[in-house]
Amino acid sequence: MTVHLHWFLPTGGDGRTLVDRHAYADGGITRNGTVPGLRAPDITYLTQIAKAAEQLGFEAVLTPTGTFCEDAWLTTVALAQHTERLKFLVAFRPGVISPVLAAQMAATYQRITRGRLLLNVVTGGDSAEQRRFGDRLDHDRRYARTAEFLSVVRGVWSGRPYDFDGEHFRIEGGLTALPPDPLPEVFFGGSSAAAGPVAAEHADVYLTWGEPPWQVKEKIDWIRRLAEERGRTVRFGIRLHTISRDSAREAWATADRLLADLDAGTVASAQEVLGRTESVGQRRMLALHGGGSLDRDKLEISPNLWAGVGLVRGGAGTALVGSHADVADRIEEYHDLGVEHFVLSGYPHLEEAYWFGEGVRPELVARGLVTPGLTAPGLTAPGLVARREDLRPPKS
Repeated sequence: MTVHLHWFLPTGGDGRTLVDRHAYADGGITRNGTVPGLRAPDITYLTQIAKAAEQLGFEAVLTPTGTFCEDAWLTTVALAQHTERLKFLVAFRPGVISPVLAAQMAATYQRITRGRLLLNVVTGGDSAEQRRFGDRLDHDRRYARTAEFLSVVRGVWSGRPYDFDGEHFRIEGGLTALPPDPLPEVFFGGSSAAAGPVAAEHADVYLTWGEPPWQVKEKIDWIRRLAEERGRTVRFGIRLHTISRDSAREAWATADRLLADLDAGTVASAQEVLGRTESVGQRRMLALHGGGSLDRDKLEISPNLWAGVGLVRGGAGTALVGSHADVADRIEEYHDLGVEHFVLSGYPHLEEAYWFGEGVRPELVARGLVTPGLTAPGLTAPGLVARREDLRPPKS
């Protein structure tokens, strides 16, 4: 089992700070115009990141979904025209779109991109965000609807008329005349009791946020057991940030700088909003950093696993911090537990892609965990890759 490396597309904006791209006072509606160094998620900048990810040997890039970012389907199909091999892990919300239409969109996407679509199913753990899309179901019923949604999508992909009579969807003769080839892999996450059976029944890859290894093992054992009861096999992935440098001292200095940019008021505001979540996974993330402490010693919750990102960011809230070898060690540790897919990111996403791709990836190749030769031809040609200190965001 080799490691699959993926990167992240910051379609809600990027920057050199952990301060989120949005104002927390209203849950992410108002753009935060007071934070210096923010980079707009325009197509020019996102193309830079996508091309860098492809050159550096990442297999795919994940997009977020929500009212705080650009639409994932439209953005990534545009970026596909500027890349050749890179896949796109497109996040979307079941229930705010017809499952038959979603199946057709995926089929078209596969033909346009020649098979470069992966799907990330986001059921949604924030009722306020769901209501912005017109969705008023409670937490557990959203997961029940997701199960029906994925049943319909896979049924429609058979290429034959498909009927479905459920609580949330009633389909008569649903059809995708030209099914996607290959069928997109389905990534799915969720830590609640309602989420587990959905993952076991429908996911190709169960994706968890970056908890300490012992907690990740508990999740893997849980989902694996549920899948075996259904006669299925599920693979596993993890979502993490990275701060990798030539030495551990440099990496932790970078983490300290990110922490120094925060103040108690910003953290408290973020924690107040994030604390209202219905998401069990988000609550587990919040528990890791001890309620908003700015003490670095308390934020390293496991060797090289830093919970500082989660002080102000929803979703993935931990980072692997250390030398390139340190970060490779932690990836190998998760891999030994059964994690195959690593969906990574860092602030800013352009520069951190190079730090990881030029530093950690060769370590993983040397250990036999990553297949060599996935980087684009000419990666090391003189002048192709700019010095990190010369990287600048595009002018907008």
